[in-house]
Amino acid sequence: MTILSRVEIAVFFLGMQLSAATQTTTAIRDGIFHVDVQRVIESSSIVLERPNEDLSEAMPLGNGRLGAAVWSAEGLTAQLNRSDTLPGRLAAGQVVLPGLSALTHAADYAGRLNLYDEEFVESGGGMSATVFVEAQSDTLVIDVKGAHPEQMQTAELRLWKPRTPRAEVAGKIGIFSEDWLDDKNPGGSGRRFGSLATIKAEGRDVTTEVKGPLVIRLSFKPFADGHFRVLVGAPHYHGEQDRAIIARKALGPRPAEEHRSWWRRYWNRTGVIQVKSADGVGNYMANLRDVYLFVAAAERGTEYPGTQAGVADMVSSSRDAHQWDPSAFWHWNLRMQVAANLGAGLPELNDPYFNLYRENLPAIERWTRENMGGRAGICVPETMRFNGAGIEYEGNWQPVSIGRDCDANFKPYYNARTLSTGAEVSLWVWQEYLHTGDRAFLETNYPVMRESARFLLASEKPGPDGLLHTGPTNAHETQWDVTDSTTDLAAEMVLFPVVIEASKRLDRDAELRQQLHEALPRIPPFPRTQLADPRTLLLAGADKDGNDMIAESYLPGAENHNVENIGLEPVWPYDLIGDTSPLFALAQRTFEHRLFQGVADWSSDPIQAARLHLAKDEAVMLAKITQDSQLAPNGLAYWGSSHSEFYVEQVGVVACALEESLAQDSDGLLRIAPSIPPGWDFRGSVFVRGKTKVDVEVSDGKVMGALIEAGATHKVSVENPWPGEAVDVSMEGVKLIDGDRDATFSFQAIGGKRYVVERAKERLRKLAFEPVCAASATSPRQLGKARIGLGKAH
Repeated sequence: MTILSRVEIAVFFLGMQLSAATQTTTAIRDGIFHVDVQRVIESSSIVLERPNEDLSEAMPLGNGRLGAAVWSAEGLTAQLNRSDTLPGRLAAGQVVLPGLSALTHAADYAGRLNLYDEEFVESGGGMSATVFVEAQSDTLVIDVKGAHPEQMQTAELRLWKPRTPRAEVAGKIGIFSEDWLDDKNPGGSGRRFGSLATIKAEGRDVTTEVKGPLVIRLSFKPFADGHFRVLVGAPHYHGEQDRAIIARKALGPRPAEEHRSWWRRYWNRTGVIQVKSADGVGNYMANLRDVYLFVAAAERGTEYPGTQAGVADMVSSSRDAHQWDPSAFWHWNLRMQVAANLGAGLPELNDPYFNLYRENLPAIERWTRENMGGRAGICVPETMRFNGAGIEYEGNWQPVSIGRDCDANFKPYYNARTLSTGAEVSLWVWQEYLHTGDRAFLETNYPVMRESARFLLASEKPGPDGLLHTGPTNAHETQWDVTDSTTDLAAEMVLFPVVIEASKRLDRDAELRQQLHEALPRIPPFPRTQLADPRTLLLAGADKDGNDMIAESYLPGAENHNVENIGLEPVWPYDLIGDTSPLFALAQRTFEHRLFQGVADWSSDPIQAARLHLAKDEAVMLAKITQDSQLAPNGLAYWGSSHSEFYVEQVGVVACALEESLAQDSDGLLRIAPSIPPGWDFRGSVFVRGKTKVDVEVSDGKVMGALIEAGATHKVSVENPWPGEAVDVSMEGVKLIDGDRDATFSFQAIGGKRYVVERAKERLRKLAFEPVCAASATSPRQLGKARIGLGKAH
């Protein structure tokens, strides 16, 4: 089988037999995990040894509201993007500086995207250019030094057909502006949106003129010392504001290096992870995680997420071209990002995600009543327009240009009857609450949880077996109109207890609680098939010899329309099968015999392998998916053969998988380093439940020690990282646990205190002290076809 042979090749490539030297140092001293965050993040900077002249090689920048893609076409080109130019996510424009060709064509050209400071820096021919997006204003800054003082420079702000902007000059500022109604495509909101781009130059003898309907040109000389700046603003605009006022505000003065201060605060509150392996694969994955965390902040979004369909929309370089409907959000392609943000200790990056569903609750309720036979609650559309409509409009490429989700009357289709999305959104609400302890957050988002549970209750039908069944229903996009899909069963099994507990904590909905209690024991078990006959349903209890696996639904012979491993959804994201579950071995078999092995950039294989403690498989899948899809030099992926847009979902999977390798706490039991690939060394931090940060050091697969930093007072239960061996736990030099050999141990943690976890016979204080540190990146990285950065042209 071709897939298996590729996996075998990947295993060989990884060099699993190679093992890094055993670590003899520790970064834990005096109850503190010492990390040189700046140097670790700068080691992941993206190095260019030649100019990135093609738009597919653009470097990303952004502040969460304004994103930019920067490349070296025509000297320097930068595209400005926002997430609030809906429904088409139209770009604000592109700026071009032809005079920088002297820099980019120089023999000594060098470029670097510094992730720590959010700066793209180029140099060559005695010139340098530093490009960044300001943190507090939505302005791209291009700061140039070393230009000839008397040589005239130009900067052009451009748009393209069929755009029809208003082009005007206010003083020496150029302005493009447009506004429109969202009333063209099905499900239109009727809201007014718009885009505005404005440009000015800081130099001598500045003139600004409209050169045509789609070009504004600035001409100027540098200052006497060869320095000049070009500022390009793209603030929020919806057609009703005074254009000149908001343009001047966007381009107004800002404190020096404000963007650096913002980004440095960001990185220093992030859970940083350093990975090393003899074959370099672990190092490469850690680099990708840093790229993910950079892009996640740069394109966070405001009212709604900056990304949809797994696309890194806000750092696009492809003008207004979009492969997927840019007004609709695909939940499947958001979830790995939500998880990675939580593990990194950055829950604020999830705010637009939760707002998307919370703000649209009334609209989703209305859609459900009208399209799902009047059922109570909400059927959250898997592919949902920003205004809550379950419409997937793919007029540019799909044979069926309009798909409808959560619609009982629509033809069988990818997500026409995917009923489980609301439960998964609700699970993420609960997980974020458990991480942060933010009761106000739970109260605000609880209605989404409650109405999702009410809908699943309303969708169940009693059968002659006394159980409650769903159908027709989708096993997500893979099987259409089946019975009792594994996604539905997992959704019910996880959501009902979560809503029961949330309603107790908030003291509301006692009647609903009772209904959920009564429904829980009537949920059918997961469907199974024999390994040798995966298309025939296996009767419950018929196989007791370990030859079965979890099926997609109770109609396992149904046609597959996508390449999702639905039988593994109970493992992640639904958190129903962990290493203490009686189904754990069954889930491991399901993984081993899954039909689709790392065949898409969004594949959850590495995450699910980490949950199942299949570390070798995790490493293989990380390498395979990366080499298949992460082909852009900025660290992002391409989807299929398309190089027109960058995708962020693949690096989201990498980030989440590395966090799962280092620490897991999906059920209240903390597992330290449960899935470390052979030969990989980890030193880093992951955030888990109870506002708790877990710092872990692993050398050659062996846990050296850990530090648990409690953010809140709560009981901490830990799986012994050294099974059968004695464990010590101490706080500020006082031993709380002395030589415990049990499989698990617990202690009462106090918020703000740190707890050292170490093996009794090999205490950390015996090791030499060495903070987590790294050398700054000096060259591009390569992993098979995958690359980060650009090497010299051959």
